[in-house]
Amino acid sequence: MISLECKKIENLPVSAKDFLRKTKGNKKFAFYGKMGAGKTTFIKAICNELGAKETVNSPSFTLINEYQAKSGELIFHFDLYRIKEIEELYDIGYEDYFYSNSYLFIEWPELAEDLLPGDICRVYLQEKENGNRIISFTGDK
Repeated sequence: MISLECKKIENLPVSAKDFLRKTKGNKKFAFYGKMGAGKTTFIKAICNELGAKETVNSPSFTLINEYQAKSGELIFHFDLYRIKEIEELYDIGYEDYFYSNSYLFIEWPELAEDLLPGDICRVYLQEKENGNRIISFTGDK
């Protein structure tokens, strides 16, 4: 397990760049952490580092947002917090997103554990008492 510590919000771009370097080869990520741990904020920083052309927002109410990286690659950003039943993912054709060769960022993946791709990188965010964030993940494929 690899860990990064982000001490200030201003350091997020550096943490995102370091994260992408340390997970090189991975495009699929599941983000775990309590409410307010910084999952969406960190994903925004990663998308910005990938050169996302669109404004990155939380897909809490839309379930999925789609962005395009500077390279032209697609980025799929899911927020499964409001999912009540796994069938909702079947209804939107989750396989087309989860098993594409595009970037995949999933917040609140707990309900969909059985559907996650086997090569997904699990990312754990934790807020320390001093407000710093610890970002732990599995690293290279």
